[in-house]
Amino acid sequence: MVSTTTTDDTGRRPSEPLADLRAAVPDAVAALLLTGAIFAFLHHRVRTGVSATLEVMPYLADANAYWMYWLCQAFGWSALLWAWMTTMLGLVRSARPPRWLPVPPARIERWHRATSLTTIGLMFAHAFLFFTELVRTREPGGGWVGRTWNAFVEAFVPGGYSSGTGRVAILLGLLAFYLAIPLSIAFYLRHRTGGRTWRALHRFVIVVYVLSAWHTLLYGTNVWFDGWPRTTLWLLQIPVAVLLLVRLLAPARRSERLRRLAGWLAVGRRAVALLAVSASILVVLAVVVTGRDGGRTPGVDGAGLSVHPWMVWFGTAVLLVAMVVAVAVVRAAERRRVTERGGPRS
Repeated sequence: MVSTTTTDDTGRRPSEPLADLRAAVPDAVAALLLTGAIFAFLHHRVRTGVSATLEVMPYLADANAYWMYWLCQAFGWSALLWAWMTTMLGLVRSARPPRWLPVPPARIERWHRATSLTTIGLMFAHAFLFFTELVRTREPGGGWVGRTWNAFVEAFVPGGYSSGTGRVAILLGLLAFYLAIPLSIAFYLRHRTGGRTWRALHRFVIVVYVLSAWHTLLYGTNVWFDGWPRTTLWLLQIPVAVLLLVRLLAPARRSERLRRLAGWLAVGRRAVALLAVSASILVVLAVVVTGRDGGRTPGVDGAGLSVHPWMVWFGTAVLLVAMVVAVAVVRAAERRRVTERGGPRS
C-alpha cells in the first residue's frame, strides 16, 4: 500500500476502480486459498495442543467450538502477508527500476493495485470475524441487540475495546484499517485532486503497514512469545526498510531525485526521512541480534505495556496534521506555478 509513481500530471484519467477490482479477483482467490491453509494449520496446532495461543487463552483448546476465532486469526495473518507484499511492490514501483528487473513497471503497478484492494478486503474479514465471534461468545444477558452493539463497538470503534493488551493492539489495527481505505482509494480520485496532491497523501500509506505489523506483534498470540516465529516477523521488516531507503535515494520520478530537490524544506524532509529509515534498519537488526523484541516468556508475567492509548491517539493526531500540511504545501506550490505562468496549465 505504498505510493506508486505514475505520470498522471498530464491530466490522463486513472484506471477505473471496477477494472482494478476485476483484475484483483485472481489475487483475492489466491489470498482466500492461503487463508484456508493457514486456518487448517492453526486448527491442527490447537487440536494437538502445541499452539502458543493456548498458553495465553487455554479455554480456546476446543478448536471446533472456537473455529471462528481461528478463522479470524487466519485472515489476520493473510492480511499482514498481503500488506507486506503490496508494500514491497509499491516501493519497487516508486523507485528507479534497475536494468536487470525482468518485470516492466506497469505490470508491477497493476500487481500493487490488485494486492492493495485484496489487503483491504482481508483486513475487513479479519475484523468482521472478530466481531461475529464476540457476538457469539457474549453472555446471554442483554439480548441480541445489546450483544451485537457491544461487539460492534469493541470490534469496529477505535478505542472501544477496553481490556488488556487489546486496548492498544486493537486500536492500532483499526487505525490501520481506517487509514488504508482513503489512502489507497485516493488513487482513483487523482483526476480530481491532482497527481501531486494524491502523491502527497499516498506516501503516508506506509504508516498503515507499520501499524499493521505493530498490531500483530502486540496481539498476535502465535507470536506472543519469544522464538523463531516472532524473530521471522521482525526479519521481514528489513527488506521493507531497505526498499524504502532505496526509494528515498533513487525515486522513479526525476523531480524527486536528490540532485533536483530545491529549497531547504524539501532537502530537510528528505534528510529526516533518510535518517529515520536508516535508524529503523539498525533498530530491527539490533532487535533480531539481541532477541529483545518485546516477546513474553511462557510462565513469566511480562512487564506491562509501555504504550498507552493516549500515546496512539496523540500520534494519530500528529499524522493527520502532517497530512493536512503536506496537502497544503502541494496546493500552495501549484498556485504559485499558475501565478508565475500567468494562468492555469492547459
